[in-house]
Amino acid sequence: MIKPTKHLNRRNFLKSTAGAATFSLVPSYVVGANGKTPPSEKLNVAGIGVGGQGGGDLRSFKDENIVALCDVDSTRAAYSFKAYPNAKRYEDFRVLFDKHKDIDTVVVGTPDHTHAVITLAAIQCGLNVYCEKPLTHTVKEARAVTAAARESKVQTQMGNQGHSSEAIRNVREWVQSGAIGEVREVHAWTDRPDTGPKYANFAARSLPTEFPPVPDNLNWDLWLGPVPDQKYSPSYVPFYWRAWLNFGTGALGDMGCHILDPACWALDLDAPTSITAEVKHHSPELAGIAYPIASKVTFEFPQRGNLCPLKLVWYDGSYEMPRPPMLEDGREMPDSGAIIYGSKETIMHGSHGAGGARIIPEIRMKDFKRPEKTIQRIKGGHIADFIRACKDGKPASSNFVDYGGRLTELVLLGVAAQRTPGIKLNWNSEKFEFDHAAANEFLHAPYREGWSI
Repeated sequence: MIKPTKHLNRRNFLKSTAGAATFSLVPSYVVGANGKTPPSEKLNVAGIGVGGQGGGDLRSFKDENIVALCDVDSTRAAYSFKAYPNAKRYEDFRVLFDKHKDIDTVVVGTPDHTHAVITLAAIQCGLNVYCEKPLTHTVKEARAVTAAARESKVQTQMGNQGHSSEAIRNVREWVQSGAIGEVREVHAWTDRPDTGPKYANFAARSLPTEFPPVPDNLNWDLWLGPVPDQKYSPSYVPFYWRAWLNFGTGALGDMGCHILDPACWALDLDAPTSITAEVKHHSPELAGIAYPIASKVTFEFPQRGNLCPLKLVWYDGSYEMPRPPMLEDGREMPDSGAIIYGSKETIMHGSHGAGGARIIPEIRMKDFKRPEKTIQRIKGGHIADFIRACKDGKPASSNFVDYGGRLTELVLLGVAAQRTPGIKLNWNSEKFEFDHAAANEFLHAPYREGWSI
């Protein structure tokens, strides 16, 4: 891995001098014509993993300087390569960091298993990092990335986009004000993975059988990154990696960062006291190499300040979330979402930051007296919030230190519990261990030689 380096680039210099003066009205020649960001105020951005979601993320940085692109799959990255023809191209992120010294900010959109090694290398280089969710592949990586970000004081943001929404702020205000009463239970669900083709990339239904030559457009060794050597298969790349233990985090790891986000934030959830998982696999031989095609995971949390103990239950696949008794007959539930049961009112919301959050039944929503808005709203969206943080030094909404790392660790603890189903696992956060030796083995995955965190 890259050794820590210290460098004072243009952006760091601007941040270090930000307190020297205050500004009110700024002339047009400073902010740029037509309100656009002037060249002197633009971030130098590198995208790592620029096909798929990573390429979409990068488009939100269009008003900054996209100076470098890195991807191990030239076909998947072709759109971004074409969109930013002046950006220097790389296959290996380590080479990018060694050679491209003018970068301020890194956007990480690779598969889950390489998030941590790339993010840690960027932080060690003093770079701001936007990384897609889940922030890491394992619980140990989440703890390490959070600690590194805290020490370095770079600006960070995890890609749980709904955390910057109006809806999630409403939910937190409704809960924290006491307007819905005490919350002792939350039930959350997703339709991923399902039995049809819609979300086939989340579910492994057979062992890989095809091992053709690696395509010319793909650097398979770099795609594997820290994962132990194994044969290339189209069962993994480019679409199906989420289903496999070595690469993804399954339905809970992927969607939990969106769906559990409102409850985690509104209810100040941190370390659970225990986790119990029930799972279903398509076949016994897949249990040791793939995520379940269905799971039910129960988290228990202690008293948190004035907030009472809580049970949170996650359902995916064929484990169906019980229909709330107060929901009107004929009213459909979201494909993914959560129910927050308060002693006074009940909230139902969808995925990605409490989309469509309402008090149920609807007649209660109409009579609901909304509490005062006390949380600052985000202007421009999740990535705009991160760009703003990089420029003014005030942390973004889902930064690794204050929130993103904590949410990731919580979700991945549930993923680890899926590996030892049927056993109530008591969690000691300070000691970083379950009370079950086998479960502790799943807090991290072995790296191949030459890779470490």
